[in-house]
Amino acid sequence: MNKVHVSIVCLILLLGGCNALRFAPSEEQKQNAYLHHRTLQMSALQAKAEDASTQLQSLTQAAATQSDAIMAYVGMPQELPKADTTEAVLSEANAAITQTAYQQGIQRPDPWQAADSLLELGIAVAGVIGGVYGARAVSVLKTTRQKSQALREIIEGNELFKQTQPDQAEAFKQAQANQSPATKQLVAALKP
Repeated sequence: MNKVHVSIVCLILLLGGCNALRFAPSEEQKQNAYLHHRTLQMSALQAKAEDASTQLQSLTQAAATQSDAIMAYVGMPQELPKADTTEAVLSEANAAITQTAYQQGIQRPDPWQAADSLLELGIAVAGVIGGVYGARAVSVLKTTRQKSQALREIIEGNELFKQTQPDQAEAFKQAQANQSPATKQLVAALKP
């Protein structure tokens, strides 16, 4: 019965794929969300102070309110950036925070780290289950982790070889031509 539960959990994690994974928000991303929140609050106040159209006032107020949900999701930064005035919000230091947050935001999880984390989770779950099946699962997962590490080293070595030996690239491609479509797809997905 426990074997079935472990299999179901592993299957769910595998079917989720790497697109379901994301990094936890960094301090800079939290600071950027806070800056966004403050910018929208100030915009709403400025629209009202300038007696802008009712529609613009409503839009800026709605955006400020919507940013509350973003802040709740991302969380408060440990150190709040200066954002008490319009000049502070528009400062170069805050623009740098935004740029850093953007660069971090476009990063995708490293498939190797994700696989390693899932294997570690599986080992931990198997350890908790215990017994003969737990010990077997730990053994299988440790072997899988070692094979994953070996595959990673091979792929990284191949990429390094192709970069340092461009004159051998065609011979390298010919040597890899007999790979199965599944292997080609796996290697392509795991390339750095």
